[in-house]
Amino acid sequence: MQKQLFVISGSSGVGKGTVIKRFLEQNPHFSLSISYATRPARSGEVEGVNYFFRTREEFEAAVKNDEFLEWAEFAGNLYGTKKRFVEKTLAAGKNLILEIEIQGALQVKEKMPDAVLVFIYPPSLEELEARLRGRNTDDEESIQKRLDFVKQELEIAEQFDHKIVNDNIENAVNQLINLSGGQPC
Repeated sequence: MQKQLFVISGSSGVGKGTVIKRFLEQNPHFSLSISYATRPARSGEVEGVNYFFRTREEFEAAVKNDEFLEWAEFAGNLYGTKKRFVEKTLAAGKNLILEIEIQGALQVKEKMPDAVLVFIYPPSLEELEARLRGRNTDDEESIQKRLDFVKQELEIAEQFDHKIVNDNIENAVNQLINLSGGQPC
């Protein structure tokens, strides 16, 4: 049986990480890819667990060497997924989830047409803004940039294979489990 590559995207603050964490707790046959990022680590983030933090120069050198399956710039920082890691994981017979932004997701679909693209929507734009503010991780300018970008993301999300509204965490997790062929809990 061919192993699954799930690519999960959604606006910042929509709860992707929470949905994925709960999904992985119930589906140990999936693992989560760790992306590379040029942004500084946030409080509590750990190198090699949350991201592989690299300088912009290191990241750009990897781009020039064609090491990324996908990469994109978001909010002034570069993010990407190493091609070799994804290929090795799938070849080893493991299912994999990429939690990446929308531009990168479309790059993956172009290079790996069997990838399953899932976009997670907020219940409303007002709820999304409240979640972003409640995280206390971004300044006002960053929050406004993210909110302005949401409308573009929602239009592009129409190209995704599946859409899930995260208005209730358990419902969102169960929808993802159904898409993976598992049984909801």
